[in-house]
Amino acid sequence: MVTLTRLVEPSPLRAVGPNPAAAVERAVADLLTALGRDLSDEHLAETPRRVAASLTELLTARPFDLTTFPNDEQYAGLVLVRDIPFHSLCQHHLLPFRGVAHIGYVPGDRLVGLSKLARVLENSARDLQVQERLTQQVVTFLDSVLEPRGVGVVLEAEHLCMSLRGVRVAGALTVTSAFTGILSGSSDLRSQFPSSDRK
Repeated sequence: MVTLTRLVEPSPLRAVGPNPAAAVERAVADLLTALGRDLSDEHLAETPRRVAASLTELLTARPFDLTTFPNDEQYAGLVLVRDIPFHSLCQHHLLPFRGVAHIGYVPGDRLVGLSKLARVLENSARDLQVQERLTQQVVTFLDSVLEPRGVGVVLEAEHLCMSLRGVRVAGALTVTSAFTGILSGSSDLRSQFPSSDRK
């Protein structure tokens, strides 16, 4: 039997009154004015609207169905999807961080559609995030829904809050990882994850 789990995230602008997009536009206009910018400049006239639309897109997860299937053949090895591109917004500086994810699991009774591993990551990444929490959210969700023998997630990302400001170390990667079940200890299965030895 195929099982569907619906993941739906409400709009991040839901709690800002009856017209949240307008409130965000006003806030962006105020910010630009505080930075000494002239909003009558033709290049800036539509910037508040564009920024509001961009933030809404970046912070709103797309609903999707998590499709799972019975593990009829009792496959007991690692299912690993490598190099999944992702991006999110740093909760501390509102600047992007982006990189690749490696997500895998050792099935129990259920298998998940492979593309859904990327969709689970995107669902949590479309928020104001820190990489450590994002890593744990993906692991926790997959562990609770699939009830597998183990789950592993490794994220490698460049944070623009480090690359463009502050210490300014362009190209530096932050690696986070989380493992559950039989992947939580040192094992041959866990060694198949890229960068799992650099956490």
